[in-house]
Amino acid sequence: MFTIGDFARHGRVSVRMLRHYDATGLLRPAHVDPASGYRYYTATQLARLNRIIALKDLGFTLQQVQDIVDEKVSLEELRGMLRLRRAELETAMAAAGARLIQVEARLRAIESEGHMPTNDVVIKSVPSVRVAELTATAASFEPEDIGPVIGPLYDELFRSLGSADITPTGPGIAYYEDAPEGGGRISVHAAVQVSAPLQDGTFRILDLPSLDQAATTVHRGSMDAVLPTAQALARWIDANDYQSTGYPREINLECPENRDDWVTELQAPVTRA
Repeated sequence: MFTIGDFARHGRVSVRMLRHYDATGLLRPAHVDPASGYRYYTATQLARLNRIIALKDLGFTLQQVQDIVDEKVSLEELRGMLRLRRAELETAMAAAGARLIQVEARLRAIESEGHMPTNDVVIKSVPSVRVAELTATAASFEPEDIGPVIGPLYDELFRSLGSADITPTGPGIAYYEDAPEGGGRISVHAAVQVSAPLQDGTFRILDLPSLDQAATTVHRGSMDAVLPTAQALARWIDANDYQSTGYPREINLECPENRDDWVTELQAPVTRA
């Protein structure tokens, strides 16, 4: 038998944790000396301890852990619990990865402060173009709110175009407006150039208005990391006596499978300040 200190070392847990597990009935000592009150454990109890720690690390409550290790939960119920927890962890990992991308983008934007953009910025007029589009509302213009909206919109748009036997004739064009309901919400338009009659239906076909003047630059890489390019464009607009008149459009010039290889033109509508 092991003293509680020895058992804690072998199990790589704290003595305080073992005392708590004893108090809650989750892991009782194999023997308690009636005279001294010292707790003693056996090596076979390491198996139960390992299961407790593993389930706890998966996010289960101590009551859930006790039900599982005491076999109060059926095998099928346990499988369901583990599948659900796996899905929750995968979602959390994806969200953490997205946040990391945004932190890195903010860091690059901060590092470029005080420097004029090295990107080539061109002022040009943008002609009207016919597009098919789907629209939805995002909670804000923050990347973590835009990304989950615009991706599914494009997936659905291309499925609908395929069902209607309409083939895109040009690049995708994402553009944004303040949503009518206000509150910082954004109307997200996922569009692609087409040659087809105007219509309203499963998707809408319309003529996207021309821009008399647009400050344009090219972003290379995932749109999740567009912030430094967008802010460099904003600094150029301000430094060259222009004024923004709306959200930049995003023209998908190249969209290979690897998002880090994307090439996107930003078209910010401007006027002379």
